[in-house]
Amino acid sequence: MLESDTASSALGIDVTRARDGEAVARLRITEQMVNGHDIAHGGYLFLLADTTFAAACNSHGPVTVASGAEISFVTSARLGDELVAEATERTRYGRNGIYDVTVLRETAEGREVVAEFRGRSRTVGQITS
Repeated sequence: MLESDTASSALGIDVTRARDGEAVARLRITEQMVNGHDIAHGGYLFLLADTTFAAACNSHGPVTVASGAEISFVTSARLGDELVAEATERTRYGRNGIYDVTVLRETAEGREVVAEFRGRSRTVGQITS
């Protein structure tokens, strides 16, 4: 699934891990991602979190899609920020699942939360090859 995700790869999102209901992805904020307030457009933060969520919920094998999601922006990301998103499966029940994704900014002092995302998944198909 990730190999065919041209939207995420065109933006430079790099999924570094996806297994057992968890995933990690990275994105550097570029000039094209900054809005009129000189901060990262929230849509890019959502896209990073959503890609990481997709990697986590598809890590089990069957084709799984989002049935809904929401994001809370905690602080702004800025030009040049290196963001890391970490997805964790909270529960799966039947064909449904709930996943939390934390988007972090790496700083010299450590990591700072930029956004919190919760995604709801729905398994819709068989295992893909």
